[in-house]
Amino acid sequence: MLAPAAKSRDDSSARGPAEALSPPLPIESGKIDLGRDLFQDRRISRSVALSCASCHDIESNGATSRRFDRGDSGHELPFNTPTVFNSVHNYRLGWEGKTRTLHDFVSGTLGSEHVMRGRDLSAERLAADPRMLARFRMIYGTGPSRAAVADALASFMGTLVTPAPFDRWLQGDRKALTLQQVRGYERFKQVGCASCHQGVNLGANLFQRRGIFHPLGGKGPEHLRVPSLRNVAVTAPYFHDGHVASLPGAIRVMARSQLDLTLADQDVRDIAAFLQSLTGAYQGRQLRQAGVRE
Repeated sequence: MLAPAAKSRDDSSARGPAEALSPPLPIESGKIDLGRDLFQDRRISRSVALSCASCHDIESNGATSRRFDRGDSGHELPFNTPTVFNSVHNYRLGWEGKTRTLHDFVSGTLGSEHVMRGRDLSAERLAADPRMLARFRMIYGTGPSRAAVADALASFMGTLVTPAPFDRWLQGDRKALTLQQVRGYERFKQVGCASCHQGVNLGANLFQRRGIFHPLGGKGPEHLRVPSLRNVAVTAPYFHDGHVASLPGAIRVMARSQLDLTLADQDVRDIAAFLQSLTGAYQGRQLRQAGVRE
């Protein structure tokens, strides 16, 4: 039987602390198209070996299935790669939350010695391409620059939003979730998950100490930006170090380390079912785990 708070989708207490996903803001289509092409362009890395899509596969889940991706130098990156989908709604970017805007995050990534190592080299390469040069001049009134490259990429990334069944439920569609998913959302709130995972991205809007009651993961900063739970069912492995491979496993680890709880098997199944309702679609295509064929 459903908890009383879940009987009416018009009751704000039923919806709780979550917010429905907003559509992307209108942006000049030419800028988005340029950013989409740059996202796949390997010239933005020093060795011409990596593009943004190398670690953020938007054909599947916006990330990869690896614990740690490798930067342009070939070395493993220090953190598991978060999905790029819905990152426009994160109040800080990256596990350490060092940047506030997509533009600053992209600009830093292009120049980072740990990731792309491109700095201004990418702009020079693009300026040597007559077609790219013409596109930048048409959109920005000047040739490629690191700032313009970052702006185009950030503009495209701002469109990577994935509405999900949970959003339809929040907006009043009573059939969007199963009874188990509604029950899982109630347990999600009751046990305390929603204290950190709330808002439009069900997370990504605050910092939290890692391992409040019990250790969580290996080496890394004590405080991390709380990750978004959108598309979490298809973005394994989990946590900053990717040390948990399954969604039920991640639920159990989080409950113990952050809430000092040992969840019953039924609770784990119900919460996992709710989290699956956060798997969205991009351009009409359902997101899926990276490396899994459609």
